[in-house]
Amino acid sequence: MSRIDFEARRQAMVAQQIEARGITDPRVLAAMRAVPREDFVSPGWREQAYHDGPLPIEAEQTISQPYIVALMCEALLLKGDERVLEVGTGSGYAAAVLSRLAAEVYSVECIAELADLATKRLAAHRCTNVAVHAGDGSLGWPDAAPYDAIVVTAAGPDVPAALKAQLKIGGRLVMPVGERHGLQELLRLTRTGEHDERRERLLPVRFVPLTGQQGWPA
Repeated sequence: MSRIDFEARRQAMVAQQIEARGITDPRVLAAMRAVPREDFVSPGWREQAYHDGPLPIEAEQTISQPYIVALMCEALLLKGDERVLEVGTGSGYAAAVLSRLAAEVYSVECIAELADLATKRLAAHRCTNVAVHAGDGSLGWPDAAPYDAIVVTAAGPDVPAALKAQLKIGGRLVMPVGERHGLQELLRLTRTGEHDERRERLLPVRFVPLTGQQGWPA
């Protein structure tokens, strides 16, 4: 399939799968139109890159449904000058989208193979404001904290204390919370004070489990 064909599919994806479902932030829509999802899936899945659902990637993991990526990015309420932490780099696709929405993106991935592949893909797409680190995402990335926004692409039993501590007062954290392999809800947590927070339920979701010291046991 040619680049022109992929481009046409990408534009259709944004119109039919994202904009039609209520995503309205023009910056998020533009970022989703700009990032070639076919370059962030395993080679054998390129032709299915704009499928309305998750797809397999390396290390027996998945790339999230495009709508969910757009929804989580919009829920962060980014203006463009923020420092963002992503927990769960995966293929690097969401980090590439975030690179167009924030000033700095720090992404943590617990699987070293995925961290390495994502780093190469992001470099190929000149996402120079993204740094990827292999480590325990449930502990965040303290050396680059604090963050204006945090997005977690795996579900934990609750929001890890380490992540809340790395979020600026006034910052937003978007994360699925719930059972390891069952009912989960996508939450937006706003840190309203040193020891205060506000939580909003966004929608039911199903994500892989967040493993680590402050997540589920590996």
